[in-house]
Amino acid sequence: MGERGICSSSSSLPLRLVWIIVPLIVVSGLVGLRGTRTSNWVFTSNHYPWVWSSVIQSSSSTIFLGPNGTLRGSEEEGSGTHSDLNPRLAVADHHGEEALSSDESILKRSSSPPVVKNEESSNTVMNGPHINESHTVPMMASSKRKLSKLMKLEVSLGQARAAIKEATTYGNQTQDPDFVPTGPMYWNTNAFQRSYLEMEKQFKVFVYEEGEHPIFHNGPCRSIYAMEGNFIYHMEVSKFRTKDPEKAHVFFLPFSVSSIVRFVYERESHNWAPLKQTVKDYVDLVGRKYPYWNRSLGADHFMLACHDWGPELSSAVPDLYKNSIRALCNANTSEGFNPTKDVSFPEILLHDGTMNRLLGGPSPSKRPVLVFFAGGVHGPVRPILLEHWEDRDEDVQVHKYLPKSVSYYGMMRKSKYCICASGYEVASPRMVEALYMGCIPVLIKDHYVAPFSDVLNWKSFSVEVAVKDIPNLKKILTGISTRQYIRLHRRGLQVRRHFEVNLPPKRFDVFHMILHSVWLRRLNVRVRDFEAAS
Repeated sequence: MGERGICSSSSSLPLRLVWIIVPLIVVSGLVGLRGTRTSNWVFTSNHYPWVWSSVIQSSSSTIFLGPNGTLRGSEEEGSGTHSDLNPRLAVADHHGEEALSSDESILKRSSSPPVVKNEESSNTVMNGPHINESHTVPMMASSKRKLSKLMKLEVSLGQARAAIKEATTYGNQTQDPDFVPTGPMYWNTNAFQRSYLEMEKQFKVFVYEEGEHPIFHNGPCRSIYAMEGNFIYHMEVSKFRTKDPEKAHVFFLPFSVSSIVRFVYERESHNWAPLKQTVKDYVDLVGRKYPYWNRSLGADHFMLACHDWGPELSSAVPDLYKNSIRALCNANTSEGFNPTKDVSFPEILLHDGTMNRLLGGPSPSKRPVLVFFAGGVHGPVRPILLEHWEDRDEDVQVHKYLPKSVSYYGMMRKSKYCICASGYEVASPRMVEALYMGCIPVLIKDHYVAPFSDVLNWKSFSVEVAVKDIPNLKKILTGISTRQYIRLHRRGLQVRRHFEVNLPPKRFDVFHMILHSVWLRRLNVRVRDFEAAS
């Protein structure tokens, strides 16, 4: 409403004021960069973990999508049925580092102290494309045009980015009794709190209604892939859901990979083609019926999969794989997971669909076992672990399988540290089970992006051991002082809330943390309205 009023009344204002207000509209509502029909900008970085103070790093690479949707300057041809579009998909260039200060100083008008523009503040939370006079002046002729609904959404996201940036510098003025994170478990508590509050204030998700049960709008709730069904169900009844796609910041593709595998895959066939075709057909369907997929080439869409085959099935649609936000349990960077675009969320084994009998454990002084692991021998890491430690040391309880008389969860509660080793894939419910029961996770995983590591500093409440250091496992763990162990234990209990499954969901729990991770990625995507820009 405010932006529309400014735009419609600008012609009656003094000339000097026009030159102040018009760039506000241009910079915040339109991404005025080289080229005339830019569809979307996706900013990525090569930085991991995703630290708030430098979320977006500079990059010089740019990908151009040609008139037929083909990648220029790439060996890969064909990226979907976008023959009527001429978009450009780009990563932030070396100028991107300065752009947030423009967003922030123009869009954010509050009673808080103004943000001082200096070297430190220019390399902060959310950076956009560089906009200079040569790019903005030619667009001023169209400044009287009313902002489209999409432009208004982008303006509001710009305001959210500015608010997050301001919080990193000056802290938060808002008191929130539910928000109590202190200590090094969080990369930046002020940024997280402000981002979460901005999400609650404005984030809207459109869930496509197409598709029938059991593959769509459904999923397992009582298995190792329970988070698929859990998230789909809660998303469809969430306050974040909107029935109006024009108000949506992101669009959810509500298919369950676990259900596709269960109902489409022929056992022992080793044929993924029917599974991939199911995903492709669904994306084609919503792409034909709605304008939103083609508008952004899927960059403001997201899928969620906890099944190991989620990453592979997403490759059925090149734009889904390359552009969309993929929320995955199997967050393996060696298999194409991109932590600046994709979301890692935890695999949680819910035997009865709830956390019954999973939470709680004794204090650190009542845990006599140094470290514990029990699990099947599969994948490259576990055979090495068993070779060096199975039945070798009373302090290092490493087993293929436990005797029936020994409780798996009982052993976790007796242990100070619990090994979370990769199997065939990097995801494992052991990480969450360890946090639930007060056992410190020991991560032995290559190429793994830990859940919510855009917000959480896993090194502050877990132990990372390289595969090559497995022979030194006991030496590493006994080298951790009692004082530091107690710190790790306390911090693990503090962050546990972010992995809890609640019915209904509670603020800051696993459902909301997944949604927040999607929200963060959407803040890094800017979608331009074709019709408004042409």
